[in-house]
Amino acid sequence: MNNFFATPEGAWGDGSVRVTAAGVLIIAALILILLVAAAVLRHKNDAKKVTLTTRQLVFSAAAIALATVCSLIKFANLPMGGSVTLLSMLFIVLIGYWYGPYVGIMTAVAYGLLQFVTEPIFYTLPQMFIDYPCAFGALGLSGFFSGKKHGLQLGYLAGVLGRYFFSVISGVVFFGAYAPEGMPALRYSLGYNASYLVPEAVLTLAVICIPPVAHALAEVKKQALTA
Repeated sequence: MNNFFATPEGAWGDGSVRVTAAGVLIIAALILILLVAAAVLRHKNDAKKVTLTTRQLVFSAAAIALATVCSLIKFANLPMGGSVTLLSMLFIVLIGYWYGPYVGIMTAVAYGLLQFVTEPIFYTLPQMFIDYPCAFGALGLSGFFSGKKHGLQLGYLAGVLGRYFFSVISGVVFFGAYAPEGMPALRYSLGYNASYLVPEAVLTLAVICIPPVAHALAEVKKQALTA
């Protein structure tokens, strides 16, 4: 285990560890495996097999790249993790909105691991698993609304609520000790995670409801679904 993890200087607090270069390489390989799996595996949906085509893979990779860049543009950065970014969650939600929950969740999990690699500090493996693959993977829930009216808005809300759910669990279980004295861990976690997810969600929903933006996103979906 020591070959992959080391105690960092100036991390969040006692007991946190940082993934070493070898560990980052392993996670990078896992990200690649997830993306390849999303490209080649099949599943049954209404008795019809669905695969991720080359075009879909390219669009998904482009969305992940845009989400990663936008995640680095932060309007607010909280001390124990979490930030208000430039609409970064939207690009991951779009993948599910384009291609459904199977592809959406697979690529969202890969994005979560990519987010972890950018700042690979954590306390325990369960905490890392909940905060990254689970929380970010929930953004792929947007795929369940891909064919519905106002599907993007509904899918975005579902994805953000899914991420919020896992982040709150992590806050209660792993970070409850940081709650102010006398404040229940659940209340602390609910407020802490809402403080960065709600502003970004409100901003994003306002942007995607602007008619020219909505029209542009509809055209992008048409291109993403072109055979």
